[in-house]
Amino acid sequence: MSDLPANVPARRVLDPVAEAMHQMPYGVYAIGSIDEREANVMVADWVLQVSFNPRLVAVVLEADSSTLRRIRASSVFSVNLLTADPDSLRMAMQFVQPADPSKVEGRREAAAPHHSKLDGVEYRRSSRGLPLLEDALMWLECEAQTFTPIGDHIMVVGRVLDGRVQHSAEPMTTGYTGWTYSG
Repeated sequence: MSDLPANVPARRVLDPVAEAMHQMPYGVYAIGSIDEREANVMVADWVLQVSFNPRLVAVVLEADSSTLRRIRASSVFSVNLLTADPDSLRMAMQFVQPADPSKVEGRREAAAPHHSKLDGVEYRRSSRGLPLLEDALMWLECEAQTFTPIGDHIMVVGRVLDGRVQHSAEPMTTGYTGWTYSG
């Protein structure tokens, strides 16, 4: 894909099963959370609608993620579906970096300052304080209902409180990014 920035990592093949599972396409979502200091986002691709009535979505997060900690504390989160364009990909690359650099194995700058993922990104805050990205295809605002351990992740099921489609565009998927897992 010629529209991708040059620094998008190449895909590694670990084993045949991993390669087969990596062929499963996922949407690329920015999951918004809040704490007493700030709004934050992280990239997640394991997001799906699980019920029409009531309206429920599931987000699957790493058990040690700061976003999960924030959602547990506030009981709310936002889901922003990114669009398939180079500007959104650059934004996703900013969001995929952990706020705490020590979380990345082998990173020497563990003492580096906190990384604010929303710096330079156009967004507004919902009535509950959650980040809603201006360039997102759509957004949902959710209230966490259940937290279920699923393997090495936690599945958060949230009741949809509000939502909007903001743009007419193609949604970003892992097929567009070349990533096999975003978070």
